[in-house]
Amino acid sequence: MVTEYTHLELGQDYATGISGYYMPQQEVRFKCGNREVLYVTGQAVIESGCGSGSCGTGSWGYAVVPGYIVNWQNKRNKAGLPVSDVEPITDEETRNNIKRTIQASEASLQISFW
Repeated sequence: MVTEYTHLELGQDYATGISGYYMPQQEVRFKCGNREVLYVTGQAVIESGCGSGSCGTGSWGYAVVPGYIVNWQNKRNKAGLPVSDVEPITDEETRNNIKRTIQASEASLQISFW
């Protein structure tokens, strides 16, 4: 199954809900067997939703793995952002190997797959 991944502008904040945002910081492509994998790292932030600032705040690094690259930035969406075709990675052993690869080259990150 092939799906579309929209490449967001790196270094820009994207609001999530009423009290937080995330910022994609880098896109990384790497070989995995005879295919190429895309992952994106960034920072997520939850800001306090109350006036005292003690309602719970936090930030963490993340990596999201859209999948195997099928077609790299082969089109643009209505907003003009590049779009790639990717194939989500569903095999658990492959996911675990990719997680280990990412963890070996990146700081402590929460890693998720599409």
